Amino acid sequence: MKRLLCILLALTMSVCLFTACGGGDEGTAVSGGSAEPAVEATPEPTPEPYEANVLTGYKKDADYPEGQRITAVMVNNIAQCRPQRGLSAADMLFEIKVEGGITRFMALFTDYNNIPDIGPVRSARDQFFRLVLPWQPLYVHIGQSVVQTEYITNYNYDEWNLEGKYDSNLSYRDKNRVNWAGNHVATEHTAYTNGQLIADYVERHDVDDRRMYNSTFFDFVDYRDPAKVLTGEHLEDGASADAGRVTIRHSDYYRTQFDYDSSLGQYAMAQYYSAKGSYMETVDENNGQQLMFDNLIVLFADIHRYPGHDTSDLQYAEYGWGGVGYYCYGGKIERIRWQKGTPLDTLRIVDFETEEPFEINCGKTYVTVVDEDEIPGFTWESLETAQDVQEAPASETFVENED
Repeated sequence: MKRLLCILLALTMSVCLFTACGGGDEGTAVSGGSAEPAVEATPEPTPEPYEANVLTGYKKDADYPEGQRITAVMVNNIAQCRPQRGLSAADMLFEIKVEGGITRFMALFTDYNNIPDIGPVRSARDQFFRLVLPWQPLYVHIGQSVVQTEYITNYNYDEWNLEGKYDSNLSYRDKNRVNWAGNHVATEHTAYTNGQLIADYVERHDVDDRRMYNSTFFDFVDYRDPAKVLTGEHLEDGASADAGRVTIRHSDYYRTQFDYDSSLGQYAMAQYYSAKGSYMETVDENNGQQLMFDNLIVLFADIHRYPGHDTSDLQYAEYGWGGVGYYCYGGKIERIRWQKGTPLDTLRIVDFETEEPFEINCGKTYVTVVDEDEIPGFTWESLETAQDVQEAPASETFVENED
C-alpha cells in the first residue's frame, strides 16, 4: 500500500512539472480552460518627412543650403552672344520675349555658392521679376528697364536687388571672348559673374540671404512616389500625346526646340540661328554640354508693348488673367492651365478641366512664357515623324535696349 501511494505521488508530480514547463500547445496558458495566443501589436512605422528641394522637388541632400534664398541671374540670349556660360548648372531656366522680338533667360539656383561662371549677365525685365517676386530671391543683373526700376521701388526690393551696374565687383569682363561664329562680341556681351563674386557682394553689402521656404516653386510629385505618366487626356481632339520634338516660336527669328532623349529621359535644347537658317544645339561654354531638361512648361499669355514705350519697345506680359499652357515630360505632352494673379501671388499650374493643383515631376525645368499670338507656331510631334526643315534666313532688324 505504501508502495502504491509513492507511485501515485510520483505520477502527480510529473504531470504538474510537465504542465509548468509548457507541455501542450506553445503559448497557451492553462487557467481554468484554453485561451487564445497573445498577439503583440506591431508599431506603425514613422513616415519619412517630406523634405524637397524648392526648385527641383527632389529630396534635399546633405549639402542642401537650408534657410538660404534662391538666386536668379539674368542672362543675355541674342544670337551674337551665344554660347552662354553656366546655364547647364541652373535648377530652373525661364525664357521670355523682351524688346525687338528677342528672348532673354533667367536662371534660378538653389545655392548661390555653387554658381559657376555664368553670363553674359544683362539687364532686368519685369516680366521675369514678377514671376519670382513671391520667392524673394537674390536678383542678379546689370542694368534694368525703367518699368523694372518702378517694381524694385514699389516692392522695397533694393536689399535683394544685386545690381552690377553700380557695383562692378559683382561681375568681370571677358573682353577676349568670341561667339559661336568665331567673332569677337561687343562689350555689353562680356560680363560674367559666379558664386564667389555673389558671395562677396552679399558680405560687402550685408545682404540678408536668409529665407525659409515652406513649399516648392511648383507642386512637384512626391519624390517618394513614382513619376507621373502623361496621357494627353486634355489635348485638343485628335491631337497626339507624343512629344518627341517640341518647337516653340517666340518671334520670327527666335525659336526654341527640344528633342527627347529616351536613353537619358530628358529633353535636349536647341535654338534657331537665322544666319544659318537652321537650329543649333544650345551648349554651355563652360563644359561644352548641351542643355538638358526633365520638364518643359510652355505658358501662353498676352504680351504687348508697354504704352508710352514705343521707342524702347518694352514688352508687358499680362499675368493677371492666367491662361492655357502645356507640360511635357518623358516624351509626352499634356494641356494645362496656369494662374498668377498679382505680382505677389505665386505662379500655379492647374488641371485643364478641374483647375485643381497639377503636379509636375521632379527634376530640372525649362519654363517659357510665350505671346499668345505665337500659338500657331507651337508644335509637337514624335521624333519618328519629325522633319528637319531648313528655313530661309530672317533679317534680324531689332535694337536691344541697352539701359
